[in-house]
Amino acid sequence: MPTAAYTQYGEDRTPDRGGRILTTTLLPARRTADAEVGSRKALLGDYRMILLDVGLVLIALLDAWLRLRWVKAEPEGMPEVPFHSEWLSWISAGVLIGRRRFPFAVALLTIPGFFTGFAQLAAMIALYTVARRHVSSWQTIVVGILVWLSRFMAWPPSEFIERSAYGHFASAISGFLTAGLPIALALMAHARQELSNRIVELAESRERERVLHAHAIRADERAKLAREMHDVVSHQVSLIAMQAGALRMALANAEHKQVAGTIRMLSTRTLDELRQLVSVLRTTDDSQPSLDELTELAADAGFEVSVQLKGAVQDLAAPVSGAVYRTVQEALTNIRKHAVGASATVLVDAGDTVGSEGDVLVEVRNTPPSSPSSSQQSSLPSGGHGLVGLRERATLLGGQFSAGPTEEGGFLVSASFPKQRTVSD
Repeated sequence: MPTAAYTQYGEDRTPDRGGRILTTTLLPARRTADAEVGSRKALLGDYRMILLDVGLVLIALLDAWLRLRWVKAEPEGMPEVPFHSEWLSWISAGVLIGRRRFPFAVALLTIPGFFTGFAQLAAMIALYTVARRHVSSWQTIVVGILVWLSRFMAWPPSEFIERSAYGHFASAISGFLTAGLPIALALMAHARQELSNRIVELAESRERERVLHAHAIRADERAKLAREMHDVVSHQVSLIAMQAGALRMALANAEHKQVAGTIRMLSTRTLDELRQLVSVLRTTDDSQPSLDELTELAADAGFEVSVQLKGAVQDLAAPVSGAVYRTVQEALTNIRKHAVGASATVLVDAGDTVGSEGDVLVEVRNTPPSSPSSSQQSSLPSGGHGLVGLRERATLLGGQFSAGPTEEGGFLVSASFPKQRTVSD
């Protein structure tokens, strides 16, 4: 049964061609689910950012209002708060709503409200946004200097001139703290993000190593199984075929000879199937079939096969090309088994007009068998897993599959795959 970590496609039945394996670590269904979950998380993240921005605007407005009320509540004799200082403070807090899209411009707009008014927290939030977006850049330096100057200087200028040297020194230290705190927080957030990215990369690297280790273990198991099958099973089946042949030559009864001949024929075909299975088990994951081998596959089919290739089939992704090859291979194998004397037509159309845009279509159509009775007599037993495997292959690659009899008495196998579907290890 195919799993997300390792999926083996196809049931190879062509002699001396071996089996090839297509592996996948991520199924399209899981990709779709991950995409939906990621979309919901992104939408939830957008809502959270909007709420955070609105909350920061409200906090900045509250900070300006409290500072304004504090100044107005001072004893009489304090200078009256200018009208422009009050409104510049409100504007500085309000423009924070656009800090994510225009961080530098928003930071510059908060400086007047901080310098002449009471929007200190708004300027600090804007400085943090600039430092978070532009780490160690000139934008951060410019805004940091402006925030420091806004805290160091005083408005009106007469108040700054009348300030004592101790006051200037204390204002300079306070300015360094006011400008340095947002920058330090931004650098900490940036370092945390970098650490998180490194942890994610490490987890992905470990997952890749786990998958490669699992592939190596399976390869060893397949090789061991191939040796056991070759040394034990093939030897026993060869003895059965030899004994049946000898028995056929020794018997005089025609009916008994026919039974011995049937046993020998089935043993020989079983050996052929066994050799192919051993070849599949010994095949490495890196060998992928391609459409370049379709001509050789048709020539080895044992009956008349015509191949038609349309479009840029050579540009198909490796997993898609391998899936098309496997579909044709299994269909031709079934024709050889169950439709003796029939001819087949293989169509691979990679044109943009086929089905939905970006799909490649593969069709294998055969004529009715030359003699239905003889076809039934010589038909080999089948486990019924070939078409099931083709359907699973198409589903895993995001395509479609269908198979059924035609009106003329033949059989049609059809599959479509997205051209650019890639399945990575």
